[in-house]
Amino acid sequence: MTPKILLVVSNVDHYADTTTPTGLWLSELSHAYDEFERQGYQQVIVSPQGGPCPLEPRSLKWPNLDRSAKAWQADPQRMALLSNTVRPEAVDPSAFDAIYFTGGHAVMWDFPDSEGLQMLTRSIVEQGGIVGAVCHGYCGLLNTRLSSGELLVSGRKVTGFSWTEEILAGVAKKMPYNAEQEMRQRGARYQKALLPFLPFVVTDGQLVTGQNPQSAKATARQVVQLLRKRGG
Repeated sequence: MTPKILLVVSNVDHYADTTTPTGLWLSELSHAYDEFERQGYQQVIVSPQGGPCPLEPRSLKWPNLDRSAKAWQADPQRMALLSNTVRPEAVDPSAFDAIYFTGGHAVMWDFPDSEGLQMLTRSIVEQGGIVGAVCHGYCGLLNTRLSSGELLVSGRKVTGFSWTEEILAGVAKKMPYNAEQEMRQRGARYQKALLPFLPFVVTDGQLVTGQNPQSAKATARQVVQLLRKRGG
C-alpha cells in the first residue's frame, strides 16, 4: 500500500513577548512535502489546534526563501493546506506510516505539551512507523512517552537546532528554553555537526532527526529510505 505521512506544523504566530512574529519555517515543510510527493506518498498536515498555520517571516526572505519554498508560497492550493490543518483528534494514527515534525521557533511553544501530538507519535512508533523531525521540530519529541512510560528520546541519538545556532541567529535570549539542553536532560544522546548551519541528519532505528533548515531535504530522504525498507 502507498505510505501515508503526517506532517506536523505549528499554530503559534509570535514569541512570548508578542512583538516578535514567528511560525512555520516554510522550507522545512516544502522540502519534505516535495520529497514525499515525488515518491507518491499520501500526506496530511496536522497541527496542535488545527486550523491556520502562520509562517515565520524570516523564512520568507532571501536566502531562506529558496526555490521549493517560493513555489509553495506562490501556489494557492498548497497554501490552502496551511489554512486548514487537521486537529490530532481527527487523525487515525493506524492509517499512517510516519510522522514528520517541521520547525520554526513557533513549535517551541505548542509542540512539547500537545497530548494529541504525543498520542499520534506514540501510536505510530509503536506500530512500527517512522518518526522524523527537523530543526526545532524535535521539540515535539521532548515529552512523548511510550506505553511503557519511558520517554521516546531516552537513550536515543537525536539532533536538532543547537544552542550555538540559536546564539548565532541572534534569538537565544528570546527562547523559552534551551532545546538542546532539554534533550540531554531527558537522556537523549544529542549530536550536532562540527560547523553550524550545515546539513546534518541522525538516524536511530525508527527515529530520524535533522539539525537545521538546511537538513530538511536530507531528513526527508532518510525517512523515505526507512519506509522503503519497510516495503513502502
